[in-house]
Amino acid sequence: MTNRRAFMKSGAMAIFATGIGGVIPSFVAKAAQLQKNNEKGKTLVCIFQRGAMDGLMAVSPYADAYLKTARPLLYMSPASTEGQLIPLNERFGLHPSLNSLFPFFNDKSLAIVHGVGSPNNTRSHFDAQDYMESGTPFNKGTSSGWLNRAMGLSDQKNNPFQAVSITSAKPRSFYGEHATLSVNNLQDLVIQTKGNSILNNLAAKSFEELYDETSNQLLNKTGKESFDALKMLNSNDLKNYHPSDGVVYPTSSLGNALKQIAFLIKMDVGLEIAFAESGGWDTHFNQGTANGLLARNLKDLSDSIAAFWKDTAAYHHKVAVMTMTEFGRTVHQNGTAGTDHGRASCMFVLGNDVMGGRVYHNLPILAKENLEDERDLPVTTDFRSVFSTVANHHLQLKNNAVLFPGWKGEELTIINHKL
Repeated sequence: MTNRRAFMKSGAMAIFATGIGGVIPSFVAKAAQLQKNNEKGKTLVCIFQRGAMDGLMAVSPYADAYLKTARPLLYMSPASTEGQLIPLNERFGLHPSLNSLFPFFNDKSLAIVHGVGSPNNTRSHFDAQDYMESGTPFNKGTSSGWLNRAMGLSDQKNNPFQAVSITSAKPRSFYGEHATLSVNNLQDLVIQTKGNSILNNLAAKSFEELYDETSNQLLNKTGKESFDALKMLNSNDLKNYHPSDGVVYPTSSLGNALKQIAFLIKMDVGLEIAFAESGGWDTHFNQGTANGLLARNLKDLSDSIAAFWKDTAAYHHKVAVMTMTEFGRTVHQNGTAGTDHGRASCMFVLGNDVMGGRVYHNLPILAKENLEDERDLPVTTDFRSVFSTVANHHLQLKNNAVLFPGWKGEELTIINHKL
């Protein structure tokens, strides 16, 4: 018994702690219950664009003469020729690399919110991301993330797949008391059991018996319940998952993450909150226009979301997608044909209940006197206005005081559903 318990503490505990991202669930996963949980539930997919996306190029206010003056090497105009902005209305144009998202804007399922950012004027990536994910932009001491707090407001309980992040590390927005699952690749969870030499020497039954034998209640719950969750993933062949006909995901980390999230949605495991991320948005030099670093990142974002949306077509009544980035870029280009850390950017919200086909904004003319610190697009929409709108009207939560402590702002009218 001593050897078995030593194995449990030093071997299996470490394996499951790694595979589950350090989370200790307090529940036993059962497939039938998960499907029941998901009958009425909805799924929110959040995508964090880390590095600060240039919203003025992604969704450009091309009609503003001040923008053309400020960006002689970066300005893009709308035109019928390939490689130019896609006109959205008389003021805004969509970057050509986002062309796979345009059909959703056209059918009014995609809304764009411009001038979004934090009321905290930090231009530090780390601080701005921390404030946005905690949902408390003036309090660095908040221990929980806003998505974890959203879990606590949900009616769904006892589900290891309620909140899943397909990332290399647990995102700040998942921190908190409610159990979440964070893993870079769902297949890694299967590999944790199939590829370990110690576990390969044990039959499944005897492995579960080891957990039953331990007197340590915390260890017992951690291992046995995680093991049940892993068996669920094993029973659904991850390796052989094929997207819907005609859907091809980009082979990027974001494309792979959204492909796995689509898999979980189709499994009907009760996925309520999903999280993915995209990096490389810090375009200080050689930003490019129709081609270049930003264009490549925008194409990956657009094509990944478009593939996911087509792949989950049968679930559009349940699913919404929301992007976010910590801040935007300077209005003026810098000396290396790039842009520096700014303030406001834009967000995309996609879903059947979204009042799309519009660019929601309160952007001023980009004259120097209208800019924050005479250099940046001012924040005219607090990010919490967007987050709370989507969380409350899509996930049907009802407590902004918990989601965003201390915030007294107003929500946006961008989703049809009413509480």
